[in-house]
Amino acid sequence: MRRFVLGLASNAGLGYSPVAPGTVGTLAGIPAFYLLASLPVPLYILTLGALLCLSFWAAGAAGHIYGVVDDGRIVIDELVGYLFTVAFLPFSWTNAILGFILFRIFDITKPPPASWFDRRLKNGYGVVLDDVIAGIYGALSLRLGLFLWTFFLEGRA
Repeated sequence: MRRFVLGLASNAGLGYSPVAPGTVGTLAGIPAFYLLASLPVPLYILTLGALLCLSFWAAGAAGHIYGVVDDGRIVIDELVGYLFTVAFLPFSWTNAILGFILFRIFDITKPPPASWFDRRLKNGYGVVLDDVIAGIYGALSLRLGLFLWTFFLEGRA
């Protein structure tokens, strides 16, 4: 069971990267986005909800194993946060890469209330919820950016 928990929490080992494990761990989100993007919205919501619940459990259990609540090797939260950023968008490399960059910016800077979850909830929920908030900020920014890009591109035509 220990091996399963650590494999899940580290996104199949990506969290063990010696350099920038959170950024490397987020890379698991790109193929996940590719697979989920074609799902009907209700199934996407159900899948993301199940993954969210699984991540609460895995992050909490891995934190107990490591002895550190938010150990750097725990990166399942990055996967979930990234999937919130790109939720309901069609897969394209533009969406995938811009979503990746925006999610990482918000995950690193942790604007409120993400910083509150990061500082105050010292369990699996806190580990994941700060990334969900970062993912929501990323989603709003990505959609605004795509809207403005389309608006100005079409405005020139």
